[in-house]
Amino acid sequence: MSVRTTLIRGSAFVAAGLAAVLTLAACGSSSDPLASSTTSAAASAAASGSGAASGSGAASGSGSAAAGGQIVIGSANFPESTLIANIYAEALKAKGVDVSTNLNIGSREVYIKAMEDGSINLIPEYTGVLLQYFDKTATAVSADDVYAALQKALPSGLQVLDKSSAEDKDAIVITKESADANNLKSIADLAPLAASWVLGGPPEFQTRPDGVPGLLAKYGLTFKEFKALDAGGPLTVGALTSDQIQAGDLFTTDPAITANNFVVLDDPKNNFAAQNVLPLISSAVATPEVAAALNAVSAKLTTQTLIDLNTKVSVDKQDSAQVAQEWVAANLPG
Repeated sequence: MSVRTTLIRGSAFVAAGLAAVLTLAACGSSSDPLASSTTSAAASAAASGSGAASGSGAASGSGSAAAGGQIVIGSANFPESTLIANIYAEALKAKGVDVSTNLNIGSREVYIKAMEDGSINLIPEYTGVLLQYFDKTATAVSADDVYAALQKALPSGLQVLDKSSAEDKDAIVITKESADANNLKSIADLAPLAASWVLGGPPEFQTRPDGVPGLLAKYGLTFKEFKALDAGGPLTVGALTSDQIQAGDLFTTDPAITANNFVVLDDPKNNFAAQNVLPLISSAVATPEVAAALNAVSAKLTTQTLIDLNTKVSVDKQDSAQVAQEWVAANLPG
C-alpha cells in the first residue's frame, strides 16, 4: 500500500502520476488480466517510487507454469505487497520449491482474475478487504471473526493459509496542521468539514465497500470531491502536503505517516475491518511443504516488522528482493 527523503510536490507531477495510475487501472478491462503486465509494472513503479517493479520470471497468463508444478507469485501495485511477495518467494525457494514472480500486477480487481485463471497462484493479501471483495455484505471486524468469515467466503479453488499478527489497514490521514486547527481526532469529526474537503486515494477506493461508500454509510460523510491518486504512495502523500487534498487514504505501516507528522484519524465505527497479512493461494499448489513454509513466514511477521522493512525499501531505497532475502535468512533458518 512511502517516502521520507523525496516527497513529490506540485500539481504537474500529480497529474502525470494520475495518468499512469489510470493507465494501469485500464488493464482490468483486458480478457487476459496480465496481458499488460509490463506496462502495469512500469506505471506502478513510477507511482510507488519502488525499485522492485519487475519479477524474476513473468507468468505467461496461460496457467501452464502452475500446471507444471511451478508456483507463480504475484503482488499488488504497491511496495509492501511486492516486498511480502518476495519474502514468500525466498521462503519457498529455501525449501526447494520451484518459484517465479510476476510483481506489481495492479489492484485486487485485476489480480484476483489472474488467480482465478491460473496466471498466478499465490499472492499476499489482507483479511478484511479480501473478505469484503468476496462478500460485500460482510460485517465481521475483529481479526478472528474476519479470518473465519473469509475462509467461508472464498470461491472454490482458492484458500488462505495462516494469518500473521502483522496488520496494515487503510486509514484516513490528514496533516497535523488540519488536525490542530479543527481539533480532529476521529473520522467522525470530519462531518462538518467533508463537504468542503477533497479526499484522495487509489482509484478503487471510490467504489470499495470500505472506501467512499463506507465513509458515507458509517459516518455520513460526503466529500466535495474524490481525487484518484495511488495506493498508499507518493502521489497521495504529495497531494496531502501540498493541500491539493485535505484527507487521504494511506496504509498504517507507511513510513511517510511518521516522516510527515501526519495524523491517522481514529475509526470508532470500524469502517476498516481487521487487515491481517496472509497468503492467498490456489488450492492446487497448496501442498503440505508449501503451506508449512508460508505459515512459518506468517508466524514471524509482525506489524513492526512491516514498518521496519517498508522503511528499508521505500525510505532507504534498498532493493525489495534483497531486503526479503536477508529477512528470510535471519528469521527462517534452515
